[in-house]
Amino acid sequence: MQFKSPQFRRAVAGGVLILAALGGGAAGAEPVANVMDAAKAQQQPMLDTLRDLVGIESGSRDVEGVEQIAALVADKLKAMGGSVQIIKPTDVFRMGDTPESIGPMVHAEFKGKGSKKIMLIAHMDTVYRNGMLKDQPFRVDGDRAYGLGIADDKQGVALVIHTVALLQKLNFDDFGTLTVLFNGDEEISSPGARSTITRLGSDQDAVFSFEGGGTHGDLRLATSGIGAAYLTVEGRTSHAGSRPEGGVNALYELSHQILQLDDLSKPEDGLKLNWTVAQAGTNRNVIPGHASAQADARALRVGDFDALEKALQERIKNKLLPESKVAMKFEVRRPPLEATPASRALANYGKDIYQRELGMSINVLDRATGGGTDAAFAALKARGPVIEGFGVNGFGAHSNAAEYIEVKTIVPRMYLASRMIMDICGGKAPMGQ
Repeated sequence: MQFKSPQFRRAVAGGVLILAALGGGAAGAEPVANVMDAAKAQQQPMLDTLRDLVGIESGSRDVEGVEQIAALVADKLKAMGGSVQIIKPTDVFRMGDTPESIGPMVHAEFKGKGSKKIMLIAHMDTVYRNGMLKDQPFRVDGDRAYGLGIADDKQGVALVIHTVALLQKLNFDDFGTLTVLFNGDEEISSPGARSTITRLGSDQDAVFSFEGGGTHGDLRLATSGIGAAYLTVEGRTSHAGSRPEGGVNALYELSHQILQLDDLSKPEDGLKLNWTVAQAGTNRNVIPGHASAQADARALRVGDFDALEKALQERIKNKLLPESKVAMKFEVRRPPLEATPASRALANYGKDIYQRELGMSINVLDRATGGGTDAAFAALKARGPVIEGFGVNGFGAHSNAAEYIEVKTIVPRMYLASRMIMDICGGKAPMGQ
């Protein structure tokens, strides 16, 4: 039953309703009073944490800045009694644009008296260059909190910290372990953190990722995987005017290769391959001896990338110029996140909490709407559901627009995460197992 009256909505917003049914849970029609009160009490502390996080520039390649963020959040987690480590990545998956030095991770564990294992993840790095903070400092204006990197993903880091704080204020420790993992390389495809995320994710009963909920606050169960193809051609230079026949034109061969690879996209199946960058030649009067191109690849299923790479390697054997040398390198920058029956069941349980206890709508998206999430690494070997999009609503990530979050969504999102953790630990939430 839905409660849609204006009176009910005002009451929920004011947080003055009390629990009407014993045990609460998603079967109730009102927020659990003590959880709602605790979430409201954490709103201003979370904004204070966001002010501190935004005040430190932490672009993915700014290792010093990421280290400062890591030290700040590690101290907060230690103060709450967590067993905390700052981990410098050693198992690095090196891609074409991976920097030599990569920022650290913060790994914290809280031990409880129960049996369920739950992991909360977010990332500390941003896409921005040093010096841009002066144009987007932290500020609160009405229902919006602005700041560089605030939506992607400093709100996620802060929301995780204060969700843990909320549970502690309620003396809730019915979990076996509550694991927190923040990484500093998400915006460069997590070359240093991916193996850790996958390893820890494989041992969890549930994983919640706190990327922003966007303008609509959707929970996401699927994202496209991201791949990259690097095509190189070695030919032979020669004078383009007096002796072109002495050369092996790498540009001709590159063009041939791109054209014969053009039909590998299958958009109807979610598999996309688009050539986006090409380089060849040095001078107008020189037959180019080297050429290269890069392609962006997207897929909905983990196995699709394996099949695509195999097809690419087979196709390039067909050459226009027999004397040319053609090579292909394919890298999976991120695997797809695939929806599972378990993730659907748990996400829909959360949707029910949001609608019935808060009177608010939320969508569960089980088809890919974009690429790039660490939740996909957590899901690679997961034995439990993995859900993305627990962060607050916001706008402006990766753009020149003023990046902001909606303050009014802090309490509902913290309430949702806390309630789901509590019900998982209490055996009330469907886990698909």
